[in-house]
Amino acid sequence: MSDVDAVTEQRVLVVDDNLAFAESVAEGLSAFGWQVCALGDGTRALELIREREFDALVTDLRMPEVDGLKLLAAAKQLAPERPVIMMTAFSAIDSAVECVRRGAYHYLTKPFKVAELDLFLRRALETSALRKTARDLRRALGERYALGALVGRSAAMSDVFELVRRVADATLPVMIVGETGVGKTLIARALHAESARAEAPFVSVNCAALPEPLLESELFGHLRGAFTGATATRPGLFVEAHGGTLFLDEIGDMQPALQAKLLHVLERGAIRPIGATKEREVDVRVVTATHRDLRKLVQAGSFREDLLYRIEGVVIELPPLRQRRDDIPLLAQHLLDGARARHPRATVERFSPAASRALLEYRWPGNVRELEHAIGRAVLLGRGENIEAADLPNVTGRAQGASARDFGDSVIPVRELQREYAAWALERLGGRKMVTCEALGIDSKTLAKWLSTDDT
Repeated sequence: MSDVDAVTEQRVLVVDDNLAFAESVAEGLSAFGWQVCALGDGTRALELIREREFDALVTDLRMPEVDGLKLLAAAKQLAPERPVIMMTAFSAIDSAVECVRRGAYHYLTKPFKVAELDLFLRRALETSALRKTARDLRRALGERYALGALVGRSAAMSDVFELVRRVADATLPVMIVGETGVGKTLIARALHAESARAEAPFVSVNCAALPEPLLESELFGHLRGAFTGATATRPGLFVEAHGGTLFLDEIGDMQPALQAKLLHVLERGAIRPIGATKEREVDVRVVTATHRDLRKLVQAGSFREDLLYRIEGVVIELPPLRQRRDDIPLLAQHLLDGARARHPRATVERFSPAASRALLEYRWPGNVRELEHAIGRAVLLGRGENIEAADLPNVTGRAQGASARDFGDSVIPVRELQREYAAWALERLGGRKMVTCEALGIDSKTLAKWLSTDDT
């Protein structure tokens, strides 16, 4: 069994400078169905690890020249998910614990029963398989939400995608702003997928969907018995997102008291669960999103100014769909393909020319989300191969006159007319604000004032 060259495909490598002991362990594991290679030389074991693939490594800690620590480091470098079990004498337990901190799955104190080693090997390989599956799933999700998977070729969205690429790995916090339904969550996921944190969790929470006490518990966790109903300890979303990204959607709806606690976490990089007396460090990138004007909320006293400064390191502004009409045909086809995949029995295959025109003429106040719902409904209820204009009642019913206001017999304030003309110009110029400013002969502050719904 120690004749390495006679072995072709070994799954477990056992290494001990006492070759007789290594062979005894290998013989015992073979009785449990393992394919085992036994070595009494750490240097030869290091060579073999680099030459052949082993599912697991079982090694003695203290050996001359190449010890268990060096074998552990080499095994993890070549295959991070490969489990390593250390064997040690009683006097070396402290060192064995240090090995676990460096990535070893477990350590066994000599003498031990081979059945015990067999049990730990099986558990280790099960854990390794789960981690590999989780990593593959995260990679698949990352590919799904990466920028290359997002739909949009307009100038406005090209600028957004370029900004995402530039700030993906930056340490500055990112705030995503835009109307409801424009796709803020997708951009947050793309930020995560393009970053160095892509392999770690992406955790999302809607701050408007939960009352303050529940949101606090969700974010920071709680200890068992911390409050009525706390029947078990919960780590919280900051801990779940450790090493990754925490996305706080609709941050503008967070209550001021909770804003103060969030600011504390962002400044210190540590959380204190409800009922706890000690803080816990967390490594989390926080990305926020809102459809509200946070500066107006600051003026109204409902949002902390110091928190706003903390979260708006980089602001990504997503244009509404009406300002990027070039993307509507691409988005519509993408959403049609997705709806047909979800409803394979549907007969719909394409848009009629009239339906395509209606999609382009409508202003889409609900943005991409409204477009998705309209197409999903048409696919589900359509009876022919084409989606006709009549299959889009909400769209066709409001498309007429949507791009130009019918003033009738009323006289409207110039301020409102100014606002609509600025919005129309921005829409016609593909959502490019600098180009719009040049065309209108105004600066960016004036354009923002004209577009504002605030009459003060």
